[in-house]
Amino acid sequence: MRSDEALLEAWNGGDAEAGEQLFDRYFLRLVRFFRPKVHGDIDELVQQTFLGCLESRARFRGDGSFHAFIFGIARNVLFNFYRARQRVDATVAISEISLHDLDPRPSAVLTERREQQILLESLRRIPLDAQVLLELHYWEGLTSAAIARVLQVPHGTAQTRIRRARELLAAEVERHAGGLGLAPPNFDDWAGSLRELVDRSP
Repeated sequence: MRSDEALLEAWNGGDAEAGEQLFDRYFLRLVRFFRPKVHGDIDELVQQTFLGCLESRARFRGDGSFHAFIFGIARNVLFNFYRARQRVDATVAISEISLHDLDPRPSAVLTERREQQILLESLRRIPLDAQVLLELHYWEGLTSAAIARVLQVPHGTAQTRIRRARELLAAEVERHAGGLGLAPPNFDDWAGSLRELVDRSP
C-alpha cells in the first residue's frame, strides 16, 4: 500500500485516483475530528478541508507527515467556521475560546457512562486549541513533533502546549465532577473510550 506522501506526490502529478485514495483514507478521520465540535455542517467542513488540501498540496514540503499537513488544514477550517459564524472580534483569538462559549449546545456525541459525559463536557470547556491538541495527540496519534508542524511552532512549544492542555483538562474534570469522586483522567484510557463513542455516533 502506498504511503500518504506517495499518493500526494502522484496526485500532484495528475493522478486523480491517488487523490481519491487519500480522500477515502482520511474521510472518516476528518469526520471524527469535526463531529465533537460542530452541529451539522460536518460534510461541508470535510469538503473544505480536502479543497484546502487540493489548493495547497504543491506547498507540502515533505519535511513532515501528510497526516499533520491535512489536520493543520482541518484546524484552520474549524477556526474559520467559528470566526465567520460568531463574528468574533478580530482581536480575540478563536483558539483561546472554549467550544462551550462558541456553541453552548450539548455535544452531539452520545455518551454511555457518567464519566464519559464529564470528560466530553470538560473538553468543551477548555480553550478550543487545547481541545484540538489533545484530540490530535490521543485520538489521531500525532506526536508532539507532528503537532508542532500543525501549529507551525517549535517542537518545544508544542510539547509545552500539550502539557498545558492536559493540565487544563484535568482541572476542568475535577471542577466539573463536583463531589462524584472521579479520579483524574487516565489519558490513554480516555482517548480510547471517547474515540470509540465519537466513531459510533450518528
